[in-house]
Amino acid sequence: MTRPHNPLDRLLKGAILTTLLRLSLPNVLAMAMTVLVGIAETYYVGRLGTAPLAAMALVFPFAMLTQMMSAGAMGGGVSAAISRALGASDTARAQSLLLHALVIGVGAGGLYSAIFLAFGPDFYNLLGGKDAVLEEAVRYSAVLFTGALLVWLMNTLASVLRGTGNMRVPSVALVATAVLQIILGGVLSLGAGPLPAMGMVGVAWGHIVATAFGVVYFLWYLMAGKGQLTLKLNAFEMQREMFADILKVGAIACLSPVQSVLAILIFTGLVAQLGTEALAGYGIGQRLEFMLIPIAFGIGVASVPMVGMAMGAGNVVRARRVAWVAGGVSAFNLGLIGLVVTLAPDLWARLFTQDETVLSHARQYLVTAGPAFPFFGLGLTLYFASQGAGQVVGPVLAGTVRLVLVAGVGYWLAQNHATAESFYTLVAVAMLLYGVVTAAAVWFTPWGPKD
Repeated sequence: MTRPHNPLDRLLKGAILTTLLRLSLPNVLAMAMTVLVGIAETYYVGRLGTAPLAAMALVFPFAMLTQMMSAGAMGGGVSAAISRALGASDTARAQSLLLHALVIGVGAGGLYSAIFLAFGPDFYNLLGGKDAVLEEAVRYSAVLFTGALLVWLMNTLASVLRGTGNMRVPSVALVATAVLQIILGGVLSLGAGPLPAMGMVGVAWGHIVATAFGVVYFLWYLMAGKGQLTLKLNAFEMQREMFADILKVGAIACLSPVQSVLAILIFTGLVAQLGTEALAGYGIGQRLEFMLIPIAFGIGVASVPMVGMAMGAGNVVRARRVAWVAGGVSAFNLGLIGLVVTLAPDLWARLFTQDETVLSHARQYLVTAGPAFPFFGLGLTLYFASQGAGQVVGPVLAGTVRLVLVAGVGYWLAQNHATAESFYTLVAVAMLLYGVVTAAAVWFTPWGPKD
Protein backbone atom coordinates (compact mmCIF):
# COMPACT_ATOMS: atom_id res chain seq x y z
CA MET A 1 0.00 0.00 0.00
CA THR A 2 1.33 3.44 -0.92
CA ARG A 3 2.01 5.58 2.11
CA PRO A 4 -0.06 8.80 2.05
CA HIS A 5 2.02 11.98 2.04
CA ASN A 6 -0.62 14.66 2.50
CA PRO A 7 -1.37 15.22 6.24
CA LEU A 8 -5.11 14.88 5.58
CA ASP A 9 -4.53 11.71 3.57
CA ARG A 10 -2.75 10.19 6.57
CA LEU A 11 -5.82 10.82 8.70
CA LEU A 12 -8.12 9.39 6.04
CA LYS A 13 -6.07 6.43 4.83
CA GLY A 14 -3.17 5.77 7.20
CA ALA A 15 -2.98 2.71 9.49
CA ILE A 16 -5.40 3.41 12.33
CA LEU A 17 -3.35 2.42 15.39
CA THR A 18 -0.07 4.00 14.27
CA THR A 19 -1.80 7.19 13.10
CA LEU A 20 -3.78 7.40 16.34
CA LEU A 21 -0.66 6.89 18.48
CA ARG A 22 1.26 9.47 16.45
CA LEU A 23 -1.50 12.02 16.97
CA SER A 24 -2.06 11.04 20.60
CA LEU A 25 1.56 11.29 21.72
CA PRO A 26 1.84 15.11 21.71
CA ASN A 27 -1.61 15.37 23.29
CA VAL A 28 -0.74 12.92 26.06
CA LEU A 29 2.53 14.76 26.72
CA ALA A 30 0.65 18.04 26.96
CA MET A 31 -1.97 16.49 29.21
CA ALA A 32 0.81 14.97 31.35
CA MET A 33 1.93 18.53 31.96
CA THR A 34 -1.64 19.35 32.98
CA VAL A 35 -1.40 16.51 35.50
CA LEU A 36 1.86 17.99 36.80
CA VAL A 37 0.14 21.36 37.16
CA GLY A 38 -2.55 19.71 39.26
CA ILE A 39 0.02 17.94 41.42
CA ALA A 40 2.07 21.10 41.86
CA GLU A 41 -0.90 23.29 42.76
CA THR A 42 -2.23 20.73 45.22
CA TYR A 43 1.25 20.52 46.74
CA TYR A 44 1.44 24.31 47.11
CA VAL A 45 -2.00 24.46 48.69
CA GLY A 46 -1.24 21.45 50.90
CA ARG A 47 1.66 23.40 52.42
CA LEU A 48 -0.76 26.15 53.36
CA GLY A 49 -2.76 23.81 55.66
CA THR A 50 -5.78 21.51 55.83
CA ALA A 51 -8.38 24.29 55.44
CA PRO A 52 -6.96 25.52 52.08
CA LEU A 53 -6.71 21.90 50.90
CA ALA A 54 -10.36 21.33 51.77
CA ALA A 55 -11.26 24.64 50.08
CA MET A 56 -9.56 23.50 46.90
CA ALA A 57 -11.69 20.34 46.95
CA LEU A 58 -14.76 22.61 46.86
CA VAL A 59 -13.57 24.85 44.01
CA PHE A 60 -11.63 22.36 41.91
CA PRO A 61 -14.64 20.63 40.29
CA PHE A 62 -15.88 23.97 38.93
CA ALA A 63 -12.39 24.87 37.68
CA MET A 64 -12.15 21.53 35.89
CA LEU A 65 -15.65 22.00 34.50
CA THR A 66 -14.62 25.03 32.48
CA GLN A 67 -11.63 23.07 31.13
CA MET A 68 -13.78 20.05 30.28
CA MET A 69 -16.51 22.11 28.63
CA SER A 70 -14.21 24.40 26.63
CA ALA A 71 -11.61 21.80 25.56
CA GLY A 72 -13.40 18.47 25.57
CA ALA A 73 -17.06 19.26 24.92
CA MET A 74 -17.45 22.47 22.92
CA GLY A 75 -13.85 22.10 21.77
CA GLY A 76 -14.73 18.66 20.45
CA GLY A 77 -17.67 20.18 18.59
CA VAL A 78 -15.31 22.71 17.01
CA SER A 79 -12.74 20.09 16.00
CA ALA A 80 -15.42 17.74 14.68
CA ALA A 81 -17.11 20.38 12.51
CA ILE A 82 -13.81 21.56 11.03
CA SER A 83 -12.53 18.03 10.40
CA ARG A 84 -15.78 17.00 8.67
CA ALA A 85 -15.51 20.07 6.42
CA LEU A 86 -11.90 19.25 5.54
CA GLY A 87 -12.77 15.59 5.01
CA ALA A 88 -15.33 16.76 2.43
CA SER A 89 -12.61 19.01 0.86
CA ASP A 90 -14.53 22.19 1.81
CA THR A 91 -11.77 24.50 3.07
CA ALA A 92 -13.92 27.63 2.78
CA ARG A 93 -16.44 26.15 5.19
CA ALA A 94 -13.69 25.18 7.63
CA GLN A 95 -12.37 28.75 7.44
CA SER A 96 -15.79 30.15 8.33
CA LEU A 97 -16.22 27.64 11.16
CA LEU A 98 -13.02 28.97 12.76
CA LEU A 99 -14.56 32.44 13.16
CA HIS A 100 -17.86 31.10 14.43
CA ALA A 101 -15.98 28.99 16.97
CA LEU A 102 -14.29 32.13 18.31
CA VAL A 103 -17.64 33.85 18.79
CA ILE A 104 -18.91 30.84 20.75
CA GLY A 105 -15.74 30.76 22.88
CA VAL A 106 -15.95 34.42 23.81
CA GLY A 107 -19.65 34.23 24.66
CA ALA A 108 -19.39 31.03 26.69
CA GLY A 109 -16.28 32.21 28.56
CA GLY A 110 -17.90 35.49 29.57
CA LEU A 111 -21.04 33.72 30.74
CA TYR A 112 -19.04 31.21 32.79
CA SER A 113 -17.13 34.00 34.55
CA ALA A 114 -20.31 35.87 35.36
CA ILE A 115 -22.05 32.81 36.82
CA PHE A 116 -19.25 31.75 39.15
CA LEU A 117 -18.27 35.24 40.25
CA ALA A 118 -21.90 35.87 41.21
CA PHE A 119 -22.96 32.49 42.62
CA GLY A 120 -19.71 30.71 43.47
CA PRO A 121 -19.94 31.38 47.23
CA ASP A 122 -23.47 29.94 47.29
CA PHE A 123 -22.26 26.76 45.55
CA TYR A 124 -19.45 26.23 48.04
CA ASN A 125 -21.80 26.82 50.94
CA LEU A 126 -24.24 24.24 49.55
CA LEU A 127 -21.39 21.76 49.31
CA GLY A 128 -20.75 22.07 53.02
CA GLY A 129 -18.02 24.73 53.08
CA LYS A 130 -17.97 26.58 56.40
CA ASP A 131 -15.87 29.07 58.32
CA ALA A 132 -12.19 29.12 57.26
CA VAL A 133 -12.74 26.59 54.46
CA LEU A 134 -15.52 28.66 52.89
CA GLU A 135 -13.53 31.88 53.26
CA GLU A 136 -10.50 30.38 51.50
CA ALA A 137 -12.68 28.95 48.71
CA VAL A 138 -14.36 32.31 48.04
CA ARG A 139 -11.05 34.22 47.93
CA TYR A 140 -9.47 31.69 45.60
CA SER A 141 -12.39 31.43 43.18
CA ALA A 142 -12.94 35.20 42.99
CA VAL A 143 -9.59 35.47 41.22
CA LEU A 144 -9.58 32.12 39.41
CA PHE A 145 -12.90 32.54 37.59
CA THR A 146 -12.04 36.04 36.44
CA GLY A 147 -9.88 34.21 33.89
CA ALA A 148 -12.55 31.84 32.59
CA LEU A 149 -12.83 33.80 29.33
CA LEU A 150 -9.12 33.23 28.70
CA VAL A 151 -9.50 29.49 29.32
CA TRP A 152 -12.34 29.26 26.79
CA LEU A 153 -10.40 31.25 24.20
CA MET A 154 -7.24 29.18 24.57
CA ASN A 155 -9.04 25.86 24.32
CA THR A 156 -11.21 27.00 21.41
CA LEU A 157 -8.16 28.07 19.41
CA ALA A 158 -6.37 24.82 20.26
CA SER A 159 -9.44 22.85 19.12
CA VAL A 160 -9.44 24.66 15.78
CA LEU A 161 -5.89 23.47 15.14
CA ARG A 162 -6.68 19.94 16.30
CA GLY A 163 -9.59 19.84 13.87
CA THR A 164 -7.09 20.25 11.03
CA GLY A 165 -5.10 17.29 12.35
CA ASN A 166 -2.39 19.52 13.85
CA MET A 167 -1.71 18.12 17.33
CA ARG A 168 1.90 19.26 17.68
CA VAL A 169 1.45 23.03 17.84
CA PRO A 170 -1.39 23.02 20.41
CA SER A 171 0.52 20.51 22.53
CA VAL A 172 3.79 22.47 22.51
CA ALA A 173 1.92 25.65 23.43
CA LEU A 174 0.03 23.93 26.24
CA VAL A 175 3.24 22.41 27.62
CA ALA A 176 4.87 25.85 27.70
CA THR A 177 1.77 27.32 29.35
CA ALA A 178 1.77 24.54 31.96
CA VAL A 179 5.45 25.08 32.82
CA LEU A 180 4.82 28.80 33.26
CA GLN A 181 1.76 28.08 35.41
CA ILE A 182 3.73 25.74 37.70
CA ILE A 183 6.48 28.32 38.19
CA LEU A 184 4.17 31.28 38.73
CA GLY A 185 1.82 29.30 41.00
CA GLY A 186 4.65 28.33 43.33
CA VAL A 187 6.31 31.73 43.40
CA LEU A 188 3.11 33.70 43.91
CA SER A 189 1.46 31.35 46.44
CA LEU A 190 4.46 30.55 48.67
CA GLY A 191 6.56 33.62 48.00
CA ALA A 192 10.12 33.88 46.69
CA GLY A 193 12.76 36.53 47.36
CA PRO A 194 11.11 39.94 47.52
CA LEU A 195 7.74 38.55 46.42
CA PRO A 196 5.35 38.01 49.35
CA ALA A 197 3.33 34.80 49.75
CA MET A 198 -0.20 35.33 48.40
CA GLY A 199 -1.59 31.94 49.46
CA MET A 200 -4.26 30.30 47.31
CA VAL A 201 -4.84 33.55 45.45
CA GLY A 202 -1.28 33.30 44.11
CA VAL A 203 -2.09 29.92 42.55
CA ALA A 204 -5.07 31.51 40.79
CA TRP A 205 -3.00 34.42 39.46
CA GLY A 206 -0.39 32.00 38.11
CA HIS A 207 -3.15 30.23 36.18
CA ILE A 208 -4.52 33.46 34.69
CA VAL A 209 -1.17 34.89 33.57
CA ALA A 210 -0.01 31.63 31.99
CA THR A 211 -3.32 31.17 30.15
CA ALA A 212 -3.12 34.73 28.78
CA PHE A 213 0.26 33.92 27.23
CA GLY A 214 -1.26 30.83 25.61
CA VAL A 215 -4.10 32.84 24.07
CA VAL A 216 -1.70 35.42 22.62
CA TYR A 217 0.42 32.68 21.02
CA PHE A 218 -2.52 30.89 19.39
CA LEU A 219 -3.91 34.17 18.01
CA TRP A 220 -0.53 35.03 16.54
CA TYR A 221 -0.14 31.58 14.99
CA LEU A 222 -3.54 31.62 13.29
CA MET A 223 -3.42 35.26 12.20
CA ALA A 224 0.05 34.77 10.71
CA GLY A 225 -1.28 31.93 8.52
CA LYS A 226 1.06 29.31 9.94
CA GLY A 227 -1.52 26.51 9.74
CA GLN A 228 -4.01 25.15 7.22
CA LEU A 229 -6.56 27.75 8.33
CA THR A 230 -5.99 31.48 8.80
CA LEU A 231 -7.77 33.79 11.21
CA LYS A 232 -9.12 36.73 9.18
CA LEU A 233 -11.56 39.03 10.94
CA ASN A 234 -12.45 41.15 7.91
CA ALA A 235 -15.69 40.50 6.03
CA PHE A 236 -16.93 38.07 8.66
CA GLU A 237 -20.61 37.28 8.32
CA MET A 238 -22.25 35.23 11.06
CA GLN A 239 -24.35 32.35 9.76
CA ARG A 240 -26.84 30.36 11.79
CA GLU A 241 -25.99 27.16 9.94
CA MET A 242 -22.31 27.41 10.95
CA PHE A 243 -23.19 27.89 14.60
CA ALA A 244 -25.56 24.93 14.34
CA ASP A 245 -22.84 22.68 12.90
CA ILE A 246 -20.67 23.29 15.97
CA LEU A 247 -23.42 23.46 18.59
CA LYS A 248 -25.29 20.32 17.48
CA VAL A 249 -22.31 18.42 18.87
CA GLY A 250 -20.71 20.90 21.27
CA ALA A 251 -23.84 22.01 23.12
CA ILE A 252 -25.09 18.46 23.68
CA ALA A 253 -21.57 17.32 24.57
CA CYS A 254 -21.39 20.03 27.25
CA LEU A 255 -24.03 18.11 29.18
CA SER A 256 -21.52 15.30 29.75
CA PRO A 257 -18.95 17.25 31.81
CA VAL A 258 -21.78 19.00 33.64
CA GLN A 259 -23.17 15.61 34.62
CA SER A 260 -19.72 14.35 35.60
CA VAL A 261 -19.05 17.36 37.78
CA LEU A 262 -22.55 17.23 39.28
CA ALA A 263 -21.91 13.62 40.25
CA ILE A 264 -18.64 14.62 41.90
CA LEU A 265 -20.20 17.66 43.58
CA ILE A 266 -22.98 15.53 45.03
CA PHE A 267 -20.36 13.15 46.27
CA THR A 268 -18.25 15.99 47.66
CA GLY A 269 -21.24 17.31 49.58
CA LEU A 270 -21.94 13.87 51.04
CA VAL A 271 -18.30 13.31 52.06
CA ALA A 272 -18.13 16.81 53.59
CA GLN A 273 -20.65 15.64 56.18
CA LEU A 274 -18.01 13.18 57.44
CA GLY A 275 -15.66 16.01 58.48
CA THR A 276 -12.80 18.19 57.20
CA GLU A 277 -10.23 15.36 57.27
CA ALA A 278 -12.50 13.12 55.22
CA LEU A 279 -13.12 15.94 52.72
CA ALA A 280 -9.38 16.68 52.43
CA GLY A 281 -8.58 12.97 51.95
CA TYR A 282 -11.29 12.56 49.34
CA GLY A 283 -9.99 15.72 47.64
CA ILE A 284 -6.61 14.02 47.15
CA GLY A 285 -8.26 10.97 45.59
CA GLN A 286 -10.66 13.14 43.62
CA ARG A 287 -7.71 15.06 42.19
CA LEU A 288 -6.39 11.82 40.67
CA GLU A 289 -9.80 11.05 39.18
CA PHE A 290 -9.75 14.44 37.49
CA MET A 291 -6.19 13.76 36.30
CA LEU A 292 -7.44 10.68 34.47
CA ILE A 293 -9.57 12.93 32.29
CA PRO A 294 -6.63 14.67 30.55
CA ILE A 295 -5.01 11.30 29.77
CA ALA A 296 -8.18 9.95 28.15
CA PHE A 297 -8.60 13.39 26.57
CA GLY A 298 -5.20 13.15 24.87
CA ILE A 299 -6.26 9.97 23.09
CA GLY A 300 -9.87 10.99 22.59
CA VAL A 301 -9.17 14.32 20.88
CA ALA A 302 -6.73 12.57 18.54
CA SER A 303 -9.60 10.35 17.42
CA VAL A 304 -11.92 13.31 16.72
CA PRO A 305 -10.31 14.52 13.44
CA MET A 306 -9.71 10.93 12.32
CA VAL A 307 -13.37 10.05 12.86
CA GLY A 308 -14.60 13.42 11.56
CA MET A 309 -12.62 13.32 8.33
CA ALA A 310 -13.63 9.71 7.71
CA MET A 311 -17.27 10.70 8.19
CA GLY A 312 -16.85 13.73 5.92
CA ALA A 313 -15.39 11.44 3.25
CA GLY A 314 -18.24 8.95 3.71
CA ASN A 315 -16.08 6.17 5.19
CA VAL A 316 -18.22 5.18 8.18
CA VAL A 317 -16.54 1.79 8.65
CA ARG A 318 -13.14 3.41 9.19
CA ALA A 319 -14.67 5.97 11.55
CA ARG A 320 -16.03 3.20 13.77
CA ARG A 321 -12.75 1.31 13.77
CA VAL A 322 -10.94 4.46 14.90
CA ALA A 323 -13.39 4.84 17.80
CA TRP A 324 -12.90 1.30 19.11
CA VAL A 325 -9.13 1.37 18.76
CA ALA A 326 -8.99 4.69 20.64
CA GLY A 327 -11.26 3.36 23.39
CA GLY A 328 -9.08 0.29 23.83
CA VAL A 329 -5.85 2.30 24.06
CA SER A 330 -7.38 4.62 26.66
CA ALA A 331 -8.73 1.74 28.76
CA PHE A 332 -5.29 0.12 28.76
CA ASN A 333 -3.51 3.30 29.89
CA LEU A 334 -5.94 4.13 32.68
CA GLY A 335 -5.96 0.50 33.73
CA LEU A 336 -2.21 0.70 34.36
CA ILE A 337 -2.69 3.78 36.54
CA GLY A 338 -5.50 2.08 38.42
CA LEU A 339 -3.32 -0.95 39.06
CA VAL A 340 -0.48 1.17 40.46
CA VAL A 341 -2.61 3.19 42.89
CA THR A 342 -4.55 0.11 43.96
CA LEU A 343 -1.35 -1.69 44.92
CA ALA A 344 0.54 1.36 46.23
CA PRO A 345 -1.89 4.20 47.10
CA ASP A 346 0.71 6.10 49.14
CA LEU A 347 2.67 6.86 45.96
CA TRP A 348 -0.06 9.39 45.21
CA ALA A 349 -1.54 10.23 48.60
CA ARG A 350 1.72 11.13 50.37
CA LEU A 351 2.52 13.73 47.74
CA PHE A 352 0.03 16.05 49.40
CA THR A 353 -0.20 15.32 53.12
CA GLN A 354 1.39 13.44 56.03
CA ASP A 355 -1.71 13.62 58.22
CA GLU A 356 -2.57 9.99 58.98
CA THR A 357 -6.31 10.60 59.22
CA VAL A 358 -6.37 12.33 55.83
CA LEU A 359 -4.11 9.63 54.38
CA SER A 360 -6.47 6.91 55.58
CA HIS A 361 -9.38 8.37 53.60
CA ALA A 362 -7.21 8.93 50.50
CA ARG A 363 -5.98 5.32 50.60
CA GLN A 364 -9.51 3.97 50.89
CA TYR A 365 -10.61 5.92 47.84
CA LEU A 366 -7.67 4.88 45.65
CA VAL A 367 -7.78 1.18 46.53
CA THR A 368 -11.54 1.00 45.97
CA ALA A 369 -11.88 3.12 42.82
CA GLY A 370 -8.60 2.19 41.09
CA PRO A 371 -9.83 -1.08 39.50
CA ALA A 372 -12.65 0.81 37.74
CA PHE A 373 -10.35 3.34 36.02
CA PRO A 374 -10.12 1.43 32.67
CA PHE A 375 -13.93 1.52 32.27
CA PHE A 376 -13.85 5.27 32.87
CA GLY A 377 -11.16 5.65 30.18
CA LEU A 378 -13.11 3.53 27.69
CA GLY A 379 -16.30 5.52 28.16
CA LEU A 380 -14.66 8.94 28.04
CA THR A 381 -12.64 8.24 24.89
CA LEU A 382 -15.66 6.78 23.08
CA TYR A 383 -17.49 9.98 24.01
CA PHE A 384 -14.82 12.01 22.17
CA ALA A 385 -14.82 9.71 19.16
CA SER A 386 -18.61 10.05 18.96
CA GLN A 387 -18.17 13.81 18.65
CA GLY A 388 -16.27 13.28 15.41
CA ALA A 389 -19.24 11.29 14.10
CA GLY A 390 -21.75 13.88 15.34
CA GLN A 391 -23.44 11.19 17.48
CA VAL A 392 -23.02 12.20 21.14
CA VAL A 393 -26.51 11.57 22.53
CA GLY A 394 -25.77 7.97 23.57
CA PRO A 395 -22.54 8.75 25.46
CA VAL A 396 -24.22 11.75 27.12
CA LEU A 397 -27.07 9.52 28.30
CA ALA A 398 -24.45 7.16 29.74
CA GLY A 399 -23.30 10.09 31.85
CA THR A 400 -26.90 10.59 32.94
CA VAL A 401 -27.05 6.98 34.13
CA ARG A 402 -23.90 7.57 36.17
CA LEU A 403 -25.29 10.77 37.69
CA VAL A 404 -28.61 9.16 38.65
CA LEU A 405 -26.80 6.23 40.26
CA VAL A 406 -24.51 8.47 42.32
CA ALA A 407 -27.34 10.78 43.41
CA GLY A 408 -29.85 8.05 44.24
CA VAL A 409 -27.59 5.52 45.93
CA GLY A 410 -25.50 8.28 47.53
CA TYR A 411 -28.59 9.76 49.16
CA TRP A 412 -29.60 6.32 50.44
CA LEU A 413 -26.12 5.74 51.87
CA ALA A 414 -26.17 9.13 53.60
CA GLN A 415 -29.57 8.43 55.14
CA ASN A 416 -28.23 5.16 56.51
CA HIS A 417 -25.04 6.75 57.88
CA ALA A 418 -22.76 4.70 55.64
CA THR A 419 -18.99 4.72 56.01
CA ALA A 420 -16.61 6.44 53.61
CA GLU A 421 -15.66 3.07 52.13
CA SER A 422 -19.26 2.51 51.05
CA PHE A 423 -19.26 5.84 49.22
CA TYR A 424 -16.00 4.98 47.46
CA THR A 425 -17.47 1.67 46.32
CA LEU A 426 -20.30 3.66 44.76
CA VAL A 427 -17.74 5.71 42.80
CA ALA A 428 -16.17 2.53 41.41
CA VAL A 429 -19.52 1.02 40.40
CA ALA A 430 -20.55 4.29 38.71
CA MET A 431 -17.31 4.35 36.68
CA LEU A 432 -17.79 0.75 35.57
CA LEU A 433 -21.40 1.37 34.56
CA TYR A 434 -20.44 4.53 32.65
CA GLY A 435 -17.92 2.63 30.52
CA VAL A 436 -20.25 -0.28 29.79
CA VAL A 437 -23.27 1.90 28.90
CA THR A 438 -21.19 4.22 26.68
CA ALA A 439 -19.75 1.24 24.79
CA ALA A 440 -23.24 -0.17 24.31
CA ALA A 441 -24.50 3.22 23.05
CA VAL A 442 -21.71 3.47 20.47
CA TRP A 443 -22.24 -0.15 19.39
CA PHE A 444 -25.97 0.20 18.77
CA THR A 445 -26.11 3.79 17.41
CA PRO A 446 -25.97 4.00 13.57
CA TRP A 447 -23.33 6.46 12.37
CA GLY A 448 -24.32 6.57 8.72
CA PRO A 449 -25.92 4.78 5.76
CA LYS A 450 -22.89 2.50 5.27
CA ASP A 451 -22.72 1.53 8.94
